[in-house]
Amino acid sequence: MRPLKQPSKKQWYTMDIHIHTPLSIDYQQPEITFLEILKKAESRNLDIISFTDHNTIAGYRTLREEVEKLELLEKLNRLLPDENRQLQEYRTLLKKILVLPGFEFTATFGFHIIGLFSPSKSVREIEHVLLDLGIPPSNLDEGNPAIGASVDVITAYRVINEAGGIVIAAHANSSNGVAMRGLNFGGQTRIAYTQDRNLHALEVTDLDQKGPRTTAAFFNGTKPEYPRRMHCIQGSDAHRLNTDTVRKKNPGIGDRATDVLLSDLSFESLLELFKSNDFSRTRPHRQSLEPVYDYIQAAREEGPNIIQDFHENINVRGGNLYATLADICAFSNTNGGTLYIGFSSNLQQPVVGISNPDQAISQLEKEIQNRISPPLHLSLDIQKYKNKPVLRILIPRGEEPPYALDENKIFIRDEDETNLAVRDEIVTLVLRGKEHAMLTASTQETPVITTTTPIETELELKQDEDTDIPRTGVEVIAPVIRGGKYFFTMRDLRNGNLVKNVTQASARRLWHYAIMRYNEIISSIETTDIQWNGNYGLIRQYSHGKNQLFDFVLKTESGYRLFFGVTADGIHGSWKYFLKEEEQSG
Repeated sequence: MRPLKQPSKKQWYTMDIHIHTPLSIDYQQPEITFLEILKKAESRNLDIISFTDHNTIAGYRTLREEVEKLELLEKLNRLLPDENRQLQEYRTLLKKILVLPGFEFTATFGFHIIGLFSPSKSVREIEHVLLDLGIPPSNLDEGNPAIGASVDVITAYRVINEAGGIVIAAHANSSNGVAMRGLNFGGQTRIAYTQDRNLHALEVTDLDQKGPRTTAAFFNGTKPEYPRRMHCIQGSDAHRLNTDTVRKKNPGIGDRATDVLLSDLSFESLLELFKSNDFSRTRPHRQSLEPVYDYIQAAREEGPNIIQDFHENINVRGGNLYATLADICAFSNTNGGTLYIGFSSNLQQPVVGISNPDQAISQLEKEIQNRISPPLHLSLDIQKYKNKPVLRILIPRGEEPPYALDENKIFIRDEDETNLAVRDEIVTLVLRGKEHAMLTASTQETPVITTTTPIETELELKQDEDTDIPRTGVEVIAPVIRGGKYFFTMRDLRNGNLVKNVTQASARRLWHYAIMRYNEIISSIETTDIQWNGNYGLIRQYSHGKNQLFDFVLKTESGYRLFFGVTADGIHGSWKYFLKEEEQSG
């Protein structure tokens, strides 16, 4: 088993990795020099930048050629005074700023994809990547966004990743973005474009905004259709040096920058960040007078959900240690997640902190290694919150489910609760583990181009078969009677999985509530006070912790279907009628 260790000391750096140069044909200030671009980056306190011209590496290549030409003249003792000044300025700036080679590729349907590479990778190698992506040799230096569009998005992700690059979906929620709203694509395509295993991050234009309808919140792992949490960053997409004074939404260098927490200033550290399960290591860059984004406070305000929870302590007495281990097991079996130890989710309660965090980490490491199997590769670290030390546990979505606590207790995460898995859920976990093993084996033998993972395909097929049903909560299916006892089938609306042979006595909390309400309503729907909108009905809206939950009914040709405990995340299509106006407009 790999030992659990605290991460090495890291430092915040500021980056803008989506910058165009005059080598893009749509650059708005063609007279700008590369030295001016670097000076502007320095003035905006940028530590990392990347030249990402359209379908070309020519911008980065031109920068390198300019420096190499000056260095050659220096070696030949032919430098003029102005040239010597330029060379010294270049050297000073390139010591301060990490400049990454890159490009913005245009895939089919006009979607833009950023590829970033290590400075150790030669320009020729990167040009070969562009050739593999279908850019004609005669057009390699054009910098034209209209060139390309011959390779699909998924293939582009794979080619860039296999070449050692960082793959980012450019301005994903905006024009030419893979997650832009209003495009008439099927759900499976949308999932593949934003969840593909070769994609490292999404660049978004609303990173500095808060709320459940932001792009980062949509891809935070809580949505049933998009269970893989995505790293979200922002970049300026600058086609000019400074912000346009007339069109304020036409940004200059550094106008939309991202802070990243890295072990050192290198491409390798940036790649490691995007491959990590730590989503607190990126934040929107803010000016010095603006408050720094507090991700722990934001998590606490959001409260417990399918990917995060909180415990005041890990004391054995009172069962807090066991509850923490059960959560770790559940997150591993579900979508992964984050645990915070040292405070509750109640904003009115004081932060107690951890009195001896190093000892607490050692205790947790020992308990996790001894009591959860198979081995888990998670990380624990110490954070400061409200001037108190607290623990944070980052749990990835496990690759070898099912994970068990004390050898035989298998937990899963169900919205904001941790529950013991029942038989059918355990079977699903076993199948998921086998699918991952098969996918890994096939990838190692020969590269496989897929539009999505097997699990995502299965989910999407189920959704396509049943497009009208909500996407969270549970559906109660009419019971069968055996020996005078009622056995229900529960449909998990997140993934479509069916869990059979559930009795009211054995059901977990939501299921118990759903069965009870089902028994009360099913025989008297016509006389029950239901708010109808055509065939869609709202039975009840109620609060559970910080969440608003909904019980719905759908009238079909064959009868009624009842759904319970639906969260706002699962409401779509005609069901949005029952949301408040501000929620519908998000």
